[in-house]
Amino acid sequence: MSKTGEIKLVSLGGIPEVKKGDNLGEMILRAAAGEGFSFLDEDIVVIAQKVVSKAEGRVVNLSRVEPSGFAVTVAEEVSKDPRLVEVILGETRRIVRMDERESGKGRLIVETAGGLVLANAGVDASNVSGGEDVTLLPLDSDRSARVIREHIKGETGRDLAVIITDTVGRPWREGLTDIAIGCSGMRALSDRRGETDAKGFTLTATEMATADQVACAAGMLMEKTSATPVVIVRGVDYIRAEGGSGELIRDPAHDLFR
Repeated sequence: MSKTGEIKLVSLGGIPEVKKGDNLGEMILRAAAGEGFSFLDEDIVVIAQKVVSKAEGRVVNLSRVEPSGFAVTVAEEVSKDPRLVEVILGETRRIVRMDERESGKGRLIVETAGGLVLANAGVDASNVSGGEDVTLLPLDSDRSARVIREHIKGETGRDLAVIITDTVGRPWREGLTDIAIGCSGMRALSDRRGETDAKGFTLTATEMATADQVACAAGMLMEKTSATPVVIVRGVDYIRAEGGSGELIRDPAHDLFR
């Protein structure tokens, strides 16, 4: 995972509140300059989904949402605001599971149009306005990552990678962690099949979710309460390519749980 035995993570402060139309690549460059930080080839710029969504205008005010009858029915099943459920359903390809095992703590797990399976389709009210605004995931997080990467590369000449992350829960595990929902400049999966381990054993099934590993590490500096939406990760041994987070989504034909 590391070329040198050391991986460095740097939280990038100085990024102001992001608004629709803001150039995130330029904001990151300004923040880096303000902290005296210089990018190097093979750095990975990890960005929280929330600020990407804000810059792309993926924000909905619930006061402007009229819930459908189906949204009202689902909302009753999971004890959620029917307007919020309407927004979630608009981002949903299929409902995977919903229930209310504890009073007032309903869960709605869905598959998004982009193939991600997560709670509430990634629709989130935290760190938005404190009012009735909620953010939606970017329409194409890989494209978002590519645009930011191309801007930074164009200004600095550095061949780096960009990952966009979101915080999710996991089946069979308590707690939240961060995963890559957008990726550019690196392979999200590192295929080690055919290589040998330290004992000379040939690896036959080892594909490492490198982008998720980096996202998770950066997440330790991107807590919701820290207002730190960008982390630079240095020293990771990754495969340089255009890449894309779709590599991390398991083909339904190979998924034993569908």
